[in-house]
Parts: sequence; C-alpha cells; structure tokens
Amino acid sequence: MKTIKFLTVLAISLIFTSCNGQDKSKTISSNDSSSKIEVIDFYGTHRCVTCKAIEASAKYTVDTYFADEQKKGTVVFKTVNVDEKENEKIAKRFEAAGTALFLNVIKDGKEKHIDLTDFGFSKGRNQEAFAKELKAKIDTELKTL
Repeated sequence: MKTIKFLTVLAISLIFTSCNGQDKSKTISSNDSSSKIEVIDFYGTHRCVTCKAIEASAKYTVDTYFADEQKKGTVVFKTVNVDEKENEKIAKRFEAAGTALFLNVIKDGKEKHIDLTDFGFSKGRNQEAFAKELKAKIDTELKTL
C-alpha cells in the first residue's frame, strides 16, 4: 500500500514538474546559420505511456506532413535522452530535465525555443488532435523562415 501511494505521488510530481508553467518561448544566439525548425522530444530513461505517446505523435506528424521539408533539412525531428551525459549541454540549453517537447526555430543565427510540453501532455495520446495542432504550429513557424 505504501508503495502504491509513493508511486502515485511520484507520478503526480513528475507531471507537475514537466508542466510547471515556465516561459513558453525564448530567443538565444545560435552557432547555426541555417534556417530550420527542429522538433525536439526530450525524455528520461524511464518513461510513462504518455511520454512515449508524445514522441510517437511528434514523429508521426513530422514524417507524415513534412517529408519534403525533412529531405531539404528545413524540418528536423530529434529525440534527446536527458539522462545521458552527452546530452547534458542541450538539456541545459532548453532547461529540460525530463519529458519536454520543443520547437527550435533557427533563423539568422538565432534560436527561438517554443515550449510545447503542456500541449504534448494534453494531446499526446490523441494522435489525430496532436498531429493537427503540431502541424499548424510548424506551418506557422515555417512561414517565418
């Protein structure tokens, strides 16, 4: 019984930690001079069903609606395990400590980080709704490149 209570509290804490109302967009300097949008799915080694669904839905959206842009390199899908030492810098840059979903819009040597984590958790398990909204968000940002 104590184990179940502990796991419940832990799960709720993780959800609130990943959805903590942080700034949804910020711009920083980049060493990348190309113009592109990176869809970045951050995750930890141990993932829940929703965390896995966020990755699957994001990948589905990019593969289904942005195949031509992927070939050109203007839309890129990345997954980043924040628990791996080699990903420490990128996780810090995005302030990702667990499951998080970002659009990284790179243009003119600047990165604009758009935090879609709350969106991911709210729609991640509904692939159709997730894909429709993520596609619209990517389309909007593509127009700015």
